[in-house]
Amino acid sequence: MVLSKMSSQSDVSVHSTFASRYVRESLPRYRMPETSIPKDAAFQIINDELMLDGRPRLNLASFVTTWMEPECDKLIMDSLNKNYVDMDEYPVTTELQNRCVNMIAHLFNAPLGDSEAAVGVGTVGSSEAIMLAGLAFKRKWQNKRKALGLPTDNPNIVTGANVQVCWEKFARYFEVELKEVKLTEGYYVMDPEKAVEMVDENTICVAAILGSTLNGEFEDVKKLNDLLTEKNRATGWDTPIHVDAASGGFIAPFLWPDLEWDFRLPLVKSINVSGHKYGLVYAGVGWAIWRSKDDLPDELIFHINYLGADQPTFTLNFSKGSSQIIAQYYQLIRLGHEGYRNVMENCHENAMFLKEGLEKTGRFEIVSKEIGVPLVAFSLKDNSQHDEFQIAEMLRTYGWIVPAYTMPADAQHITVLRVVIREDFSRTLAERLVLDVSKVLHELDTLPVRLHGKVAVVEGEAAAAAVIAGEGGSGSVNGTFLKKTEIETQREITTYWKNFVANKKKLKNNKNTIC
Repeated sequence: MVLSKMSSQSDVSVHSTFASRYVRESLPRYRMPETSIPKDAAFQIINDELMLDGRPRLNLASFVTTWMEPECDKLIMDSLNKNYVDMDEYPVTTELQNRCVNMIAHLFNAPLGDSEAAVGVGTVGSSEAIMLAGLAFKRKWQNKRKALGLPTDNPNIVTGANVQVCWEKFARYFEVELKEVKLTEGYYVMDPEKAVEMVDENTICVAAILGSTLNGEFEDVKKLNDLLTEKNRATGWDTPIHVDAASGGFIAPFLWPDLEWDFRLPLVKSINVSGHKYGLVYAGVGWAIWRSKDDLPDELIFHINYLGADQPTFTLNFSKGSSQIIAQYYQLIRLGHEGYRNVMENCHENAMFLKEGLEKTGRFEIVSKEIGVPLVAFSLKDNSQHDEFQIAEMLRTYGWIVPAYTMPADAQHITVLRVVIREDFSRTLAERLVLDVSKVLHELDTLPVRLHGKVAVVEGEAAAAAVIAGEGGSGSVNGTFLKKTEIETQREITTYWKNFVANKKKLKNNKNTIC
């Protein structure tokens, strides 16, 4: 006789997670639930929602590292519970940070003696590093102006319009005017000559970008240094340079070691770099490095003793994890110059392969440069029928996340697609991406041409109207066709090609069914 046991409804131990009530009911989204749920149910519910996220390694919009070796993953997991700020409690972690600062300072050719320690700090990405560097420049400028009896209420920074948004944040948060050099078509980085022209007695620094977010291009820091030196000599000012090397700081020293952009240039007083980009560490760790102690005002450094010992600190935040600092040290000693050079060469070669593949389609103009961050930025030669945003949207159906965006002023009429080549982007993936871009172009070519029309002027309510060519007219007022708004036209076409793609998928699925 077979014995059986009827389990009670409350006996959750014998129930499958997917058979439990926890997956049959909607969980609270905006208020904490009143009761607890089993840990396996909580895990499964969250894990299932996260499945709808994109795949990090196919996110070609991001510069941030998405793969590390398993040994480093283990170091990270083992140090997740360490608070970096407790320097007395975790002295080895503090020592590892100091080693990283010195290694990176030497990589950037800081003028250090044999036994001289570098000046720098680990940060939460380059955003915090830029905030700290900007504060140091502002305070030094204020101190000098006060000593001369001059006003200190109108500081400014000169940058290109291509700077990352963290510079705008610094300017707004810390009340510094951001003077931007506008871009021009075909030249998408800061022009050193125009930048120096904008420098005045209230300029706390000029910020140069080693690796523009828009197209990966390195700005000419050497030329900027030479022009600014001449202006300082003529005016009696001592306007310095900060280099935002968030993306390029771990690339240039290994691919183009003779390129002068770092502390070899006398006016470069500080540099930031993102460890979580081409420093090859998961988000988020960055580094701020100063040329010397004189470039970091003492009054910005705080000393605390309530964690067990006197500890100097210069950060915007307080508590943060130690794992990324430890991971950075792992990469520096694991790879060394040889390993970083190999990784960067491989990224550069894959970028060139992708560039050549896109050029062979005959449809794109490449706006990125060979000397720069390993990425490919490209625009359609003819976007009269379909634009870059549609390409980006359709590539998502193949799993790729490729951003499309417009350039800043005065090149905002240029739209660009950008593919960032990271360490984990293999040649096979590059080949696959070229094939999928070709497929997308073919599918877009089968869609109707975007609607066009000549603008006509209409009295009264129809003040702006046009004759819309082709199907899908916009209606008429007094016999004159009204022009659809740009967003209406875009929505109509977007709906059409989305339905087109969905129907193609249905046909494909029907072929796999048994009749």
